[in-house]
Amino acid sequence: MNGYLDESDFVLVEEGFTPRDLLENLLVEPCHTGAFFMADLGDVVRRHLRFHQALPRVTTFFPVKCNSSRGVLGLLAELGAGFACANKAEIAQVRSIGVPAEKIFYSNPCKQVAHIKYAASHGVQLMTFDNEVELNKVARSHPHARYVLMPALAAPLDVTFGATLMSCQRLLEMAKEQAVEVVGISFHLGSHCLDPQAFTQAVGEAQLVFEMGTELGYRMHVLDIGGGFPGPEDTRARFEETAAAINSALDLYFPEGCGVEVVARPGRYYVSSAFTFAASVTAKEELPPESGSKKSIVYHLSDGIYGSFSCVLFDSPCPRPLLHKKPCPDHPSYSSSLRGPPGPAEDRIADGLELPELQVGDWLIFEDMGAYTITAASPLGGCPQPRIKTASIPSCPPHSPHPCRGPPLPVMGCPSPI
Repeated sequence: MNGYLDESDFVLVEEGFTPRDLLENLLVEPCHTGAFFMADLGDVVRRHLRFHQALPRVTTFFPVKCNSSRGVLGLLAELGAGFACANKAEIAQVRSIGVPAEKIFYSNPCKQVAHIKYAASHGVQLMTFDNEVELNKVARSHPHARYVLMPALAAPLDVTFGATLMSCQRLLEMAKEQAVEVVGISFHLGSHCLDPQAFTQAVGEAQLVFEMGTELGYRMHVLDIGGGFPGPEDTRARFEETAAAINSALDLYFPEGCGVEVVARPGRYYVSSAFTFAASVTAKEELPPESGSKKSIVYHLSDGIYGSFSCVLFDSPCPRPLLHKKPCPDHPSYSSSLRGPPGPAEDRIADGLELPELQVGDWLIFEDMGAYTITAASPLGGCPQPRIKTASIPSCPPHSPHPCRGPPLPVMGCPSPI
């Protein structure tokens, strides 16, 4: 390995010990209260290999904001991935584990001047722009930057960032007047893009912008196809369909050997299914039944939407909870709601669940909790940050040509905090 993973941050577990086995063992230990994550970094390895098998021409840059835990960043660095950073803190974090500047893409379309200067002082050159103000800001603060124009391709009408196709020509001409280097374009369809053909349309439109830049004398050679790749394991078929559409579009518009480097920023795809979250019931409220109906129950958990359930704020529904204690078959179920720690009324995790009656101290288990949960976890409301526990990582398959062949890769720190 290249030293991106610190041995103090992980332990190895026995071969054949499943992540669920580890989780069950942790939940019966009396010292574990509150909430914690369990990470199976072997799942990240498998997804990395699957991604590059399906999209062999694409280099990955993992968005740090999706999951900034040390184990994920160190492991992906070991596997050769780059990193898409949104601010100074994320650049500093990946640089602190030894990631070289050329492996960092400052992909935020709206950057602070101080953060641009920090990136410049640490050798980070690749960054985006999508309007005149951002172009001028970066040109003044980082004259040696390599610009990537960010058009809104195949995008809905309510898109927040991205230049329109109509304005791309003007922005490229303005960049030429300021003698800055534009090297390619970047688009992002987002995780709610369910149509693989949207990538086909976006790659086709990207080729038009490449032609605009080439006509102005730029050597356009970077195509960033962004993220939007499905994450949970049950969406594997959709990922393969998306990959097939991308490969066909690349063969048509940017054939192999044309000199264009294709990169992507998969986030949820890498980490969603690798993390399981366990939270305990800290309080409950029984609501009186309406006429002819059973009572309903509100449960307060040890974390909420201002912490590890912040994925709800990112338009991701809360995964359906699994019960640690199996209920008796004859026990009735009740209409149940989940809330964060007692406090803010808007800390609503989920409503309309049918659950057996739970008691304070019972555990609920949430799968597919690796995306947009770790980064935002905070001690809001007096709750400590959830910790990350270990899970086993198998070695790569014997037929794999990847350099991670050999002994099992280590896993995330136990019980180091995030």
